[in-house]
Amino acid sequence: MATGNNGIKLGSSSIDVATIVNSLVANKKAASQKALDTKTAAHTTKISAVGNFSSALTALQNAMKGFADGSAFKSQKVAVGDNTILNATADATAKPGHYNVVVTQLAAAQKTTSPAYAGATTAVGTGNLTISVGKKSMSFSLDATNNKLQNVADKINNAKDNPGVTASIVTGTDGAHLVLSSSASGAANAFEVTSSGGDGKLAAFNFNPATDSAKATTQAKDALFTIDGTEASSSSNTATNVISGVTLTLAKKGASTVELSNDPATVTSSMNSLVSAYNSFVGTYQTLTKYDPTHQQVGALLGDATVSSIKSQVANLIGQRVSGNGAISSLSDLGVAFQVDGTLKLNATKLTNALSNHPASVQNLLSGSNGIGPSLDKLISGFTGSNGIVTQRINNLNQTKKSLAAQQTTLDGKMTEYANRLTKQYTALDAMMTKLQGTSSYLQQQFNALTKSN
Repeated sequence: MATGNNGIKLGSSSIDVATIVNSLVANKKAASQKALDTKTAAHTTKISAVGNFSSALTALQNAMKGFADGSAFKSQKVAVGDNTILNATADATAKPGHYNVVVTQLAAAQKTTSPAYAGATTAVGTGNLTISVGKKSMSFSLDATNNKLQNVADKINNAKDNPGVTASIVTGTDGAHLVLSSSASGAANAFEVTSSGGDGKLAAFNFNPATDSAKATTQAKDALFTIDGTEASSSSNTATNVISGVTLTLAKKGASTVELSNDPATVTSSMNSLVSAYNSFVGTYQTLTKYDPTHQQVGALLGDATVSSIKSQVANLIGQRVSGNGAISSLSDLGVAFQVDGTLKLNATKLTNALSNHPASVQNLLSGSNGIGPSLDKLISGFTGSNGIVTQRINNLNQTKKSLAAQQTTLDGKMTEYANRLTKQYTALDAMMTKLQGTSSYLQQQFNALTKSN
């Protein structure tokens, strides 16, 4: 089979159109593709770098949450001087403080006991009984069909409008007694029993707490106590709202101290989180902005003014002094110190001492309205919020990413059109060469025939 000067075999099976087209397209595309790949790779690196920086900022903000919202100081330690006198618990609103509590009277629920009857099935009389607790009351009638002692107890216990009194029958050596008990302690929950009509025998149950208190099995009483000399009372032995955020459970008469303090373990844990997150943030910043001449390594954000400004603002806020806050005016007073490399180091002993000696100042420095926690939270939110400079930077990078992807699509489209055009041209060439091969074969045959005839 004949070959051309360029070594390409002639004929339809002699030209590898696909290989030729792919080679020509690759050569034409190479320079543009290389430039686009370089831009895309650099841009992808920058997107990743800004994303890492933003994540480090967010991690620092999250680590500050306990100080920003004050939750680090909402875990209180409660120490009671004599827990046989009382116990105390504190909620998130309680503040550090020392209190002297003197209990002079415990709260009690009223209880009355009726005269003795032969038994629970003994008739007690006829008429009406009314039981009142404050403005609430219940009434029922007894006649010869339902006036046994047990009937009285059942009517009281089963009444839907029962004002807060329970009835039971206690049988002693002298007989059966109807015992009435208030469901709640305190003077305001004392009950009154009155009778009317009938045979008058129900008067045996009558009781007026104002005049008959001495006859009560147990008198209704409020708990009485003082807090640092201030008189206080409670209808029950569980006293709330007498000390903000504190619940006192009174057990007996006597005096005891109550000491409230911030739980140093919670604050220390939050401070450790802050230091760790800040150091991670600094490490991320240093990696992204470093220049290593020895290994010719350049950080993706080297020379980036925005990133450098943000880092400086954060560092300045962390190291700032808050005036008018007494002995505790900066993180250094809490044992948090900057190191030579820009990171922080915590002296836990110094922090514990500050919490013990100046709890209010520590809390104000870290969580007050102008404290470091709320201020840093606001600063970072300004950077990473929907309109923040970091967010806008990420949005712009993503737009450029879309633009580069569009450029790639355009380039691919152009190369596809070029490949199609080349394919048509080389396919036509292949067909023409096939035709020429046929003509060549015919002429060769004629030439051979003439040669033989001569």
